[in-house]
Amino acid sequence: MTSPLLPLPIDAFRDANGLAVFSSVDEAVAVLAPDEPVQCLYPERLQANARAFLDGFPGRVLYAVKSNPDRRVLQYLYRAGVRHFDVASLPEIELVRGLFPHARLSFMHPVKSRRAIAAAYRYGVKDFAVDSDGEILKIIEETNAARRVNLFVRLALPKGEAALNLSEKFGATPEEAVTLLRQARRLSAKLGLCFHVGSQCLSPEAYRTAIKLAREVIDQAGVKVDILDVGGGFPVAYPGQTPPPVDTFLAATRAAAEANGFAGTELWCEPGRAIGATAGSILVKVEMRRGDRLYINDGTYGSLFDAGALGWRFPVRLIRARGPASEMLLPFSFYGPTCDCIDVMKGPFYLPEDVQEGDWIEVANLGAYGFAMRTAFNGFYSDTTVAILPEDVASARARRSSAKPIRLHDRLAARAGRQATK
Repeated sequence: MTSPLLPLPIDAFRDANGLAVFSSVDEAVAVLAPDEPVQCLYPERLQANARAFLDGFPGRVLYAVKSNPDRRVLQYLYRAGVRHFDVASLPEIELVRGLFPHARLSFMHPVKSRRAIAAAYRYGVKDFAVDSDGEILKIIEETNAARRVNLFVRLALPKGEAALNLSEKFGATPEEAVTLLRQARRLSAKLGLCFHVGSQCLSPEAYRTAIKLAREVIDQAGVKVDILDVGGGFPVAYPGQTPPPVDTFLAATRAAAEANGFAGTELWCEPGRAIGATAGSILVKVEMRRGDRLYINDGTYGSLFDAGALGWRFPVRLIRARGPASEMLLPFSFYGPTCDCIDVMKGPFYLPEDVQEGDWIEVANLGAYGFAMRTAFNGFYSDTTVAILPEDVASARARRSSAKPIRLHDRLAARAGRQATK
């Protein structure tokens, strides 16, 4: 479902992807006065985050499409240099292949339908993750035992310091992984071992531990592994969650790979949150205030799933169209627009004490998973997106103001002169 485009002034700027461009979220509020949630994309942050991985990781960087599959996000990332994508479903494969015919796609979901495997192979996908012999069998049968496929055995890890433990659902035990590596080695062109330390991993030590375990499993299997994929899990800072900088995680990964004999092995990583989260925010409107409860027009069934279901807190900032807000901050809880009683985000979210109906709130760090997990439950949905590009807007305005105005009779005279010379 797509919401109608917000009306824009005739002189509004748009980027190469067709998004309305503003110098700030405050300017977007002043111009649009939106009555529905607005996704605010910060392309410069997005591309800077991507380049940090492209420059700092000692191997191939796969963008985890599931974290934000918006085609405009993908296009900005491609322009930043991302050429390899971690895809988890057939629709993601179709989306990325349609945008970038020559990009490399890796199907890193460990459990796939036969139809998805066969279609992915027809789309040119050669990389497949597995965590069972049954999955290997499906891939071999649906690709007609093609020797050009690359199989990646996914290794389950002990629970570490990640907010979400993904090894509870996917991954082979070390003993199972040994058997799968031996089996996959005979069937794949290149053999990989992959793992995931968990989403929003707060400690670089988790990567050191995982890489050490990967070395032990490979040595026990006694086979040559061509690629080590350290997965995602790279974190960002939220209120109450302050991990070390991403550079620390990249340095720890590089050092652990070298210390465990992977210096000659191709390395992959699959960042999603660390690339997209800080590059997106959601602009919501206060519909009602009841004490410390703020009823807003987005919620758990929209971009704020993690705030409701997981109890995560996000940076917030009040935007008021007229007049200043109080400097005194108080804790508030958010209540979403649907009729469901679980559409509640306890927070606390600290905002000016005089927040009131009609104010807007920018909720930050939602560029990963927030945008992607919206639903249309109860009819509440907005696909309205704007780009925040301060420097582009400033330069565009400067060009407009410096351009010599052309009056109507000057245009007519110029046209007449061109016709006379024909």
